[in-house]
Amino acid sequence: MDDKPIQPEEPFPQQGRERMICPQPISALGTGEPNMEKPLLARMSPERVFMMGDNPALPRMPKAPKLLDFFRLRFSQITYHHLLQSAKNALDAGHDERIVIACLLHDISNGAFLRTEHGYWSAQMVAPYVSEEIAWAIQYHQALRYFADESAGFEYPDSYNHFFGADYEPPEYIQQAHREARAHRWYMTSRLITVHDQYSFQDNVVIDPEMFTDIIGRNFRQPRAGLGFDGSPVAHMWRTMIWPNNFL
Repeated sequence: MDDKPIQPEEPFPQQGRERMICPQPISALGTGEPNMEKPLLARMSPERVFMMGDNPALPRMPKAPKLLDFFRLRFSQITYHHLLQSAKNALDAGHDERIVIACLLHDISNGAFLRTEHGYWSAQMVAPYVSEEIAWAIQYHQALRYFADESAGFEYPDSYNHFFGADYEPPEYIQQAHREARAHRWYMTSRLITVHDQYSFQDNVVIDPEMFTDIIGRNFRQPRAGLGFDGSPVAHMWRTMIWPNNFL
């Protein structure tokens, strides 16, 4: 990976103009919402352009953002608190750092990127920066959360009965992933993510993310150029979180 910064000093300057945000196409599919592109295109003028670069409604990211910058400045509140609680629960349970960092990262896609297939997206986003075991565990936790393992202390979440209905059955690819994970040497690493996942939605729990700074430093290879600007195969995903409202 190239650590030479490529972020411009003033990305996409559009000062003094109204900037229109066009919803991402995938967010409107199946919702019955009208196509927003044509009405917005019709509104274009020299004083009205599409959003590119820093949205004034969002806090501005540092030029070379680190992992915790995304936690503080881009993650939804529920994801921010959930990931910190998951990691703290794993730490308090006495697990080693690979379990703690896996819990800290397992739902990172949900934070400010995509919910759908979040285990796969989250694993891909962090794969260049963590060990193969951690990325694998994050990917497979998506399947394992649908299947109980009493020996590990994991029951099928009651919340899923409310979310999806008591008659919901995971699709075949999820069932296949569960079978693969159960036979894998890193099964318990992934299973422990699910153990510390479902009980980490407590209100009024305040955790300082800085408590994980040393663990991150030992287990997450943060590029000098900043996440999104290091030339990695996933840099575009991190840039999408920096500038989530870009038209193109």
